[in-house]
Amino acid sequence: MVVRAAVLPAVDAPLEITGIDLPEPGPGKVRVRLAAAGVCHSDLSLTNGTMRLPVPAVLGHEGAGTVVSVGEGVTHVAPGDGVVLNWAPSCGACPACARGEVWLCSEALSGAAAVHAHRADDGTALYPGLNVAAFAEETVVPASCTLPAPEGVPLTEAALLGCAVLTGYGAVHHCAQVRPGESVAVFGVGGVGLAALQAARIAGAATIVAVDVSPAKEELARSAGATEYVVASDTTAREIRALTGKQGVDVAVECVGRATTIRTAWESTRRGGRTAVVGIGGKDQQVTFNALEIFHWGRTLSGCVYGNSDPARDLPVLAGHIRAGRLDLGALVTERIALDGIPAAFDNMLAGKGGRALVVF
Repeated sequence: MVVRAAVLPAVDAPLEITGIDLPEPGPGKVRVRLAAAGVCHSDLSLTNGTMRLPVPAVLGHEGAGTVVSVGEGVTHVAPGDGVVLNWAPSCGACPACARGEVWLCSEALSGAAAVHAHRADDGTALYPGLNVAAFAEETVVPASCTLPAPEGVPLTEAALLGCAVLTGYGAVHHCAQVRPGESVAVFGVGGVGLAALQAARIAGAATIVAVDVSPAKEELARSAGATEYVVASDTTAREIRALTGKQGVDVAVECVGRATTIRTAWESTRRGGRTAVVGIGGKDQQVTFNALEIFHWGRTLSGCVYGNSDPARDLPVLAGHIRAGRLDLGALVTERIALDGIPAAFDNMLAGKGGRALVVF
């Protein structure tokens, strides 16, 4: 069956909206009709080669939709069920999974090397980007990539649970483990940053500082929970310390993935503070520290993959926050677009414009 999809023909090539021949689900597979998919910076990292996975590929890793059909052996979802796509399923058997660190599963992206579909015009084999190929009207994924959608959450918003919300919430609650009364700085007011701001508010943080290069995002950041807003500059760390009695924040969450931002986030924390790095940076982004400052400041710098989250465990928790009004998924979306609008959304990200786009099918 031919459906429309956003295809990356090669690294650094423009995205193409084209028809793909999508197979029916085989054993252990699920076919999903997408309701919505988030346009995430991680997809941009695939287009420019920061993350290296097979191409040509159908992009999109954050989505939700309705099950159309299932292959042999699939029992946890059925046709008609709403599902959230999980781009990083855990195998349950590798050393990381055995330790309970399912977000570090060594097999999480193994599905990205399997042929997903073929171009309808010339038969070219296509790969599934980050496993789930959500930038398409329909997709076929391993059953492990589907999770039952939370009750009471519209699928057009539940799509954001597949990456942005799990990552931002997890960075605050699982990685940095923010405690009531602590102070938090979030660097980057995109989808993940907005989720982290809401998560900091849910955690009971007293002072929540949002940092971004765009002054226009202040209102958006404050609506998500920021109590202070700082426009990024060479004096950002100094400004944050001034807002916290010259001490620095207890926790910084870096959602950009640039060496200068990581370094600034670290410098913005108090002595003994904690920095969680969520942003995906390139190999050329080198962060340097001297031995004396590492000793003197006693700070912790941690990488944070997928918010250190377990989607099966965390989705019900997030659903509870949504139903209680503590978490607003709609506040994470600054633009709703059609499938044809994805190339323009990527151009906006490259230019540093906009916040979070959601493709609505």
